[in-house]
Amino acid sequence: MMKLKSLTAASLLAVSALLLTGCDQAEKSAQQLMGKAAESAKQAIDDTHKAAEQALSDATGNIINKKDPSADDDKQDSSSQEI
Repeated sequence: MMKLKSLTAASLLAVSALLLTGCDQAEKSAQQLMGKAAESAKQAIDDTHKAAEQALSDATGNIINKKDPSADDDKQDSSSQEI
């Protein structure tokens, strides 16, 4: 009877150890997946930010390029003539 209790206790300890090892592996795998997901999200945010900056640059560049530089010269000339 005592031998059976010892065998049962040893079996429970062995199963518990295996479960803990499995849990550690699952936790490590989950951490790796979370790390990969975070890196993918960061890359998507960076790509979106870069695209937004490019769109803003294109939009403001087009406005600046379309601006007539002679209009500024006319304003400066007329203000200096008034003085």
